[in-house]
Amino acid sequence: MTPEEILKKRWGYGAFKPLQKEAVEAAFAGRDCMVILPTGGGKSLCYQLPAAAGRGLVLVVSPLIALMDDQVAAAREAGLAADALHSNLKAEPRREVYRNLSEGRTELLYVSPERLLSGDLYELIAPRLVLAAVDEAHCVSHWGHEFRPEYRRITEALDHFPKAARMALTATATPAVQQDILAQLGLRSPEILVGHPDRPNLVYRAFPRRDQVKQVLEVVRRHPGEGGIVYAQTRKDVERIAAKLKEEGVSCSPYHAGLNAEERRRAQDDFVNERLDVVVATIAFGMGIDRSNVRYVVHANTPRSVEHYQQESGRAGRDGLPAECTLLFAASDLATHRWLAKKDLHLSAERSRALEKQLKDIGRYAVAPVCRHSLLAEHFSAPYPPGGAAHGAEGCGACDVCLGETKGLPPDEALLTAKKVLSAAWRSEGRYGTGYVVNLLLGRPNDRMAANGHDQLKVFGLLKEAGEPAVRSWIDQLIVQDFLEVTEDDEYPLLRITAEGRALCQDKGTVRLGLPVQPAKCKKKPKALRQAGAELGEAGEALFERLRAVRRALADKAGVPPYVICQDAALIEIAALKPSTPEQLLDVKGMGEKRVQKYGRHFLDAVAGRDTPVTDV
Repeated sequence: MTPEEILKKRWGYGAFKPLQKEAVEAAFAGRDCMVILPTGGGKSLCYQLPAAAGRGLVLVVSPLIALMDDQVAAAREAGLAADALHSNLKAEPRREVYRNLSEGRTELLYVSPERLLSGDLYELIAPRLVLAAVDEAHCVSHWGHEFRPEYRRITEALDHFPKAARMALTATATPAVQQDILAQLGLRSPEILVGHPDRPNLVYRAFPRRDQVKQVLEVVRRHPGEGGIVYAQTRKDVERIAAKLKEEGVSCSPYHAGLNAEERRRAQDDFVNERLDVVVATIAFGMGIDRSNVRYVVHANTPRSVEHYQQESGRAGRDGLPAECTLLFAASDLATHRWLAKKDLHLSAERSRALEKQLKDIGRYAVAPVCRHSLLAEHFSAPYPPGGAAHGAEGCGACDVCLGETKGLPPDEALLTAKKVLSAAWRSEGRYGTGYVVNLLLGRPNDRMAANGHDQLKVFGLLKEAGEPAVRSWIDQLIVQDFLEVTEDDEYPLLRITAEGRALCQDKGTVRLGLPVQPAKCKKKPKALRQAGAELGEAGEALFERLRAVRRALADKAGVPPYVICQDAALIEIAALKPSTPEQLLDVKGMGEKRVQKYGRHFLDAVAGRDTPVTDV
């Protein structure tokens, strides 16, 4: 069978996504390759389809132990003989995996790096191994945003299989990380397949943080009953935000490393199985999450890097349907990241410099009044728009800047405003914190200010009309652009003008400043259901919800997450087409023969209005 025939038969798709076919053909030809595709770009199919071709065993090395069983279940839904080996596997299932391998039945084997490096699998899998795929390959890189020591040793294991092709896969990698992946995994004359990093279905927003919980709630309330992830910087932040959301009636749970294993497992299972709408989490949550219909991701604090942000925000809209990503920025978050990094006794000077660059890059992304899609593409050295098309007058139409929710100040006004802020920091001699400078600019006198005579300065009340949120935001923006800095003296953070700031006051240099136009009223995007290319109407939407209920019942019966049965996009298409036969159901993208055989009659009954109980799957 051709790759296209296998794709249609097993997965129900009539065409490959960009670069999938090239990756599959490289595997068929026994060539090494590096595959960089954005989340939702279909990386797993690049190694699953070669396994389905029946040419031998495909090995997948993955750090996502929490996700492996779901990955195996999803592969089996496509008719693959798939298994996993990891530390969480109990004795009897482990013995069954070894029997399947010994008898040559396994087509696809997932292993953790630690499990592979133990060495006892080498002789067992070597004779049949045709492809070794390393998922989340950025973890091999010193420059990557997730450093996992075991990944640095994977080449030791791969060298035991010199005849097997190697495939490295990840969602995000800067050119430096790409070179590190190639070197660390010892890829031999590889084909390099780098997809465009842009996710056009995502609406990116970045706003100054003013009232954290209120701003988070604004996003959550735009998506009633839909799945979302809220990321916070510390465990304390997670607990506080989760408690406030619960008070407001939001179906949510906290998730962080300080909770016991059972609490974390329950939160993750409830979220993945759609019994829970929202998880409030530290970055400990996410890499093991494959729920495809997450409709929004909120960063209540600034992440550590653009790479982190691309990965974490990318958990929204994996199904290709519209989703929202909102980042709430404050310069104090960057200071917290620096403080946490200093606690790492093994932080090298090189890693410290890399961290500082990462913090400046994410800060600039968050405050620059420039199209967010173009900024993200630029960070990964990709052109925007993809293909080099002309940027329309409305820009991307999918970020706060291009939607008119954030406006950049004209260059002259930005420079004048910056000079006013910098003058206040200069006149206060760098001996006071941000709050003091804000009060100075707003003309809010106090005893301390009067004693210093600062209420008599020309800068006193200079930005009174702008309001506190704007002044605080401009200070953060000037910090990110290196015109101001926050230093510590006797453990108190002090705001000081930098050499670059003094130069800007003398008209040497340029500055960008932006401001939210309607900070509490983003232009709402319709629900994904109404943007999926199907005009369903009320009856169609009711059918979609009925199909979701059937899918949830099937998933509960099978003991797998709903997305393993099929994705929302397939249910929307069923609701639109209203198929009445299995043959018509096969025309729905993402169903495939095995799914139609197992679940088709349940979906067809729902379309026909028959209330048939789910008794077996």
